[in-house]
Amino acid sequence: MNLFVFGLGYTARHFAERERARFATVRATVTEEARAEAIAAETGFAMRAFGPDTDDDRIAGDLADTDLLLVSAPPGREGDTVLARHREAIAESRIGWIGYLSTIGVYGDQNGGWIDESVAALPKSGRSKGRLEAEEGWLALGAETGKAVQVFRLSGIYGPGRSPITKLREGKSQRIVKEGQVFNRIHVADIATTLAASIARPRAGAIYNVTDDEPTPPQTVIEHAAALTGLPLPPVVDFETAELSPMARSFYGENKRVRNRLIRDELGVQLAFPTYREGLAGLLDDAKG
Repeated sequence: MNLFVFGLGYTARHFAERERARFATVRATVTEEARAEAIAAETGFAMRAFGPDTDDDRIAGDLADTDLLLVSAPPGREGDTVLARHREAIAESRIGWIGYLSTIGVYGDQNGGWIDESVAALPKSGRSKGRLEAEEGWLALGAETGKAVQVFRLSGIYGPGRSPITKLREGKSQRIVKEGQVFNRIHVADIATTLAASIARPRAGAIYNVTDDEPTPPQTVIEHAAALTGLPLPPVVDFETAELSPMARSFYGENKRVRNRLIRDELGVQLAFPTYREGLAGLLDDAKG
């Protein structure tokens, strides 16, 4: 089987590298030519440049020789760039499985309530609205072509080099407190497990929440990371006065508890890191944190 990845970022790269043995070839995109060359040297993947101002002319041929397509590239201001440029090539290809990586942000604010995939998506931010529109575009492509398109709505992603431990070690952590706020998280390894399970059991039109078992206040996770590492706790910062990017502030504007039962019941996924406690313990001895 040949894999093509639009947007070889943190999550998609982890999946492609972990599952490399199952693929005859891996082709993937990043936005800059220089970065594509660097990643090709590191991984052996056939890398292409694809972004707002780039579109490698080999991509159409690559898609014709692809069996599995993973889409991790975010939509742009004018919608999903992959669909806008390569919809026809994908529709005419032999690709049988398509995975689209989305976000639980499409559910919007649920006032801290428990939700699953049956809850209607009501995104608040422009970023999440764009993700929902992209989801709909990919699902429509699947319905029209008979290809098995699956949407994976991801919680806050962490793993090696991208965790509360990393931030503590780098002195970049904040303990932001907002009354009643909780977040779900998901370890990058458990995302890879879910994608592999879906490839083994494709279901056209499926939408899955890919998330851990325990939505938790963010400061609690940081406190646990500090206790594990022996590093000092960062001071408490009130949400109202915290220095946050507009994206981060909008993230705190949504509060929900997300269930993951469907990936367990339908795909047979058993999370290696069902809560932040197992996840952080697994990262403690990792040089990247």
